[in-house]
Amino acid sequence: MDNIKKKLKNMSDTNLLLTITIVVFFIMYLGAIIFQGAGWLKAQALFNILNAQAALIITSCGMSLVMITGGIDISVGGVVALVSMCCAVYLDHPDNPDAADGNVFIAFLIAILIGLAFGVVQGYLVAYLDIQPFIISLAGMFFARGMTTIVHTNPFNVENEAFKALKNTRINIPGLGSVNKKGKYVPAYIEIGVVVALLIVILLYVALKWMKVGRNFYAVGGNKQSALMLGINVKQTKFLAHLLCSLLAGIGGFVYFLHVGSGSASHASGMEMNAIASSIIGGTMLTGGVGNIIGTLFGVLSLSTIQNIVSSAGLDQAWWTGITVAAMLCVFLVVQSVIMARKAKA
Repeated sequence: MDNIKKKLKNMSDTNLLLTITIVVFFIMYLGAIIFQGAGWLKAQALFNILNAQAALIITSCGMSLVMITGGIDISVGGVVALVSMCCAVYLDHPDNPDAADGNVFIAFLIAILIGLAFGVVQGYLVAYLDIQPFIISLAGMFFARGMTTIVHTNPFNVENEAFKALKNTRINIPGLGSVNKKGKYVPAYIEIGVVVALLIVILLYVALKWMKVGRNFYAVGGNKQSALMLGINVKQTKFLAHLLCSLLAGIGGFVYFLHVGSGSASHASGMEMNAIASSIIGGTMLTGGVGNIIGTLFGVLSLSTIQNIVSSAGLDQAWWTGITVAAMLCVFLVVQSVIMARKAKA
């Protein structure tokens, strides 16, 4: 017991929070297997969570970058909705059915450009004009949602053949399939969006852990004055964090669009709150300076798992999900407070 306490004391805040997040996720998943049946034992159950939440993983990673620097960005959900609507209208304008011949690659470029535009404007206002990131990103959220409605009002499905072929592409995972009730083997699969999300997680993990820019993010979030004394360009670092967050929201918007295959003004409703919640559950502190991209990935998985557990238990009303997420957030915020208190005593 003394050895365990000593190891916990010597662990960094980031690693300790990451460990707690991973342990909580496996406990919840094990509980789902025990109390809700062997369906959770199938690999596809986990893959379905990844397929459904690939866009949230990407936007949550961007949110974590901003939160590590001590900021926040609540415009990401609006950016995702705007990207999906713009791409949908470009590929298959509902008022002109004969124009369903847009190029999927150009649609992806549109998503990138929208993300970059939001990142440049919001990043400049936050970093160089020193305006509160919450206010700027709140304005960005309203602007993105308003623009989504202006682009097109009514929801519609995209019938572009090239897009549908890409959307329906499945990557089979050998050896993890299962036999259905008819005795037919069904291979386990993931969507293309999952591959994109996992690649982004790996790239950001490497950048934060081993690259100078990652160390700068942590330094600025930990203590801005100390970062200045170390010669770090604080304004440039904050700008880059917001730029990357919005860029990832643009990529996440295209992945979201690839999953749902439609445009709608109501798309990605509440995604910004889920991204913040996933980052906090994953061990990213609101005060800045502490966070881990792998933790953010497990934060998304934990959030999605508890939502699925609540839904599978028959409590599929929206308020039960909200109550459950709120309870999880409170628990992890308390854990963060305890860790900060431990750090202050040390």
